[in-house]
Amino acid sequence: MKPGIILVIYVILFSLEFAWETLLSLLNIGHVGRNKSKIPTYILGIVDRGTYDLSVDYTLLKNRYSIVAGFFSSMFVLIIVLSGFLGDLDRWLLKFSFEPYIHRILYVYAIAFLFQVFSLPFAFYSQFFLEEKFGFNKMTLGLFVKDIVKGLVISLVILTPLLFLMFFLVDQTGGLWWLYAFGVYVAFQFLMVFLFPQVIAPLFNKFTPLADGPLREKIFGLSRRLDFQINNIFVMDGSKRSTHSNAYFTGIGRVKRIVLFDTLIKLLNEEELLGVIAHEVGHYKKRHNKLSMAFSFITAFIVFFILSRIIEFPPLFEAFGYVKPSYYAVLVLLLYFSSPVTFLIGPLVSVFSRKMEYSADRFAVKYTGKDGLKKALLSLSRENLTNFTPHPWFSFYHYSHPTLAERISAIEKYKF
Repeated sequence: MKPGIILVIYVILFSLEFAWETLLSLLNIGHVGRNKSKIPTYILGIVDRGTYDLSVDYTLLKNRYSIVAGFFSSMFVLIIVLSGFLGDLDRWLLKFSFEPYIHRILYVYAIAFLFQVFSLPFAFYSQFFLEEKFGFNKMTLGLFVKDIVKGLVISLVILTPLLFLMFFLVDQTGGLWWLYAFGVYVAFQFLMVFLFPQVIAPLFNKFTPLADGPLREKIFGLSRRLDFQINNIFVMDGSKRSTHSNAYFTGIGRVKRIVLFDTLIKLLNEEELLGVIAHEVGHYKKRHNKLSMAFSFITAFIVFFILSRIIEFPPLFEAFGYVKPSYYAVLVLLLYFSSPVTFLIGPLVSVFSRKMEYSADRFAVKYTGKDGLKKALLSLSRENLTNFTPHPWFSFYHYSHPTLAERISAIEKYKF
């Protein structure tokens, strides 16, 4: 197959992805607009008229913004691909005669930096205009800049040795390079499970053990009842960036922990918080973290195998402006230019994720009752200005969690 034909196929797939994403956003905008006059029955008495109208405005603005941002992002990618910039940058860096490993790593970082710079105005607008307009933003400009700098430094510290090791193994292991690269990926994922809660997350937020008191006693009492050992419960100062509320479970073994946003503790009462925590414990007891990790490993194994075949197909690289195949070019194409080929995989992952959410909800209801979790979901959705009437296609394609209406309906039907 000639490089020109490959490029045409890529542009066609790229256009289909953009059209599909835009169509879903337009469908969602229309669906939300048609339902804005009447508050859905399942939130009557929970969400007042003013809050519902705000949620509609918030949803519409986010979707319109996503269409605009998606258009400019798509044009940016197309310009890079069609201009031959990827190959030009590679050849320009070669003029400096860097050591081969340094050249490869610098090339990957140069592309990553380019995309980072391009995305900054969109991130800035989202944080300081869109989120600010609806009262969610608590981040200062200084903190915004610090987060970016910290993220870049952490990426350099962690990814530089990782990239070096992977490129070294590629050179040393011949045709089996993809198996060794996969092994490095797996080891890195396990390393991050330990590093993230212990080292990385504390660089961005302050984590304080939940203070002694009735709430702490009830949580540990629940953990004993669920036969789930909690080493500690941490409160994260999420309010310094946003008023949005959340909770999450992280880590494995001795470093597993439950993290509650300080905004969540202020919003929910003890019964509701116990429902949320039981949901998070449910993910662990149902082995969802292990299933997710296994799924990611299987996916990565398939991806590395495909990459081992792609590296033997020069026309693909020529289509993107490269003189010849290279492992670092494969990495760049995978990270930044593969979505037109893989975008239909997303809904499959979302279906898998939603099933786990239903399972965790059922677990929470079984051990803490319906009221706690249901009230918590309604309170969180109200305060976060959730889209209460998403278009079914939009939620199916994009949502990693069931819609609020679907979760409430399922909770009402659970019987034990």
